Amino acid sequence: MPRRICRAVNIKKMYYRGKMTVEALRGVDFTIHANDYLSIMGPSGSGKSTLVHILSCLDTPTSGEYFLEDRQVSKYTDQELARVRNEFFGFVFQNFSLLPRLSALDNVAMPLLYAGTKKNDRVVRAREILDKIGLGDRINHRPNEMSGGECQRVAIARSLINKPRVIFADEPTGNLDSRTGAEIMEIFDRLVDEGNTVVMVTHDSNVAAHAKKIVKLKDGMIEYD
Repeated sequence: MPRRICRAVNIKKMYYRGKMTVEALRGVDFTIHANDYLSIMGPSGSGKSTLVHILSCLDTPTSGEYFLEDRQVSKYTDQELARVRNEFFGFVFQNFSLLPRLSALDNVAMPLLYAGTKKNDRVVRAREILDKIGLGDRINHRPNEMSGGECQRVAIARSLINKPRVIFADEPTGNLDSRTGAEIMEIFDRLVDEGNTVVMVTHDSNVAAHAKKIVKLKDGMIEYD
């Protein structure tokens, strides 16, 4: 049995807007194992983003329990949570979320800066990953000097820099044409083949089909798994 990385038990999340209560998640159980390739699908408002925010420790549940490698997340200090978000998880977003004034190399190396890694080690590691994903000749380019596909490759490289346990990809092909999107998905496929763990959120059934497992949410609950 693959090693269990994340386990959510009966997770509920409520938002309070004046006198109105919105139930974003209504008792969700969710487990991520090492080398999983998961796709989370569902219509807008189904709870996809809320679930991923909780799984990645960007938000906390209203009730239920969440464990990272069998340690309850509610027991973590704020400092520990900040470290977990930077080192335990990697993130790839639809809009790339790159810093416009920084080069591809510096964007990729940024998480290592927050982790306190020495500059020379940051540069070496960032170069290695950019070479690996085919951007070794673009390391000094800024985001506005690169195509959308190249920017997303930079974002993927940044997500890998700390050797994370889980990579979360939120609509990773949403801003790309179909050909470029297919190239990006080939990168994710290769990362999983190399032993990485990837969890995607997508509306695109073609993107979801790359995953080994699809989970569909509806009205804050898992409709099928």
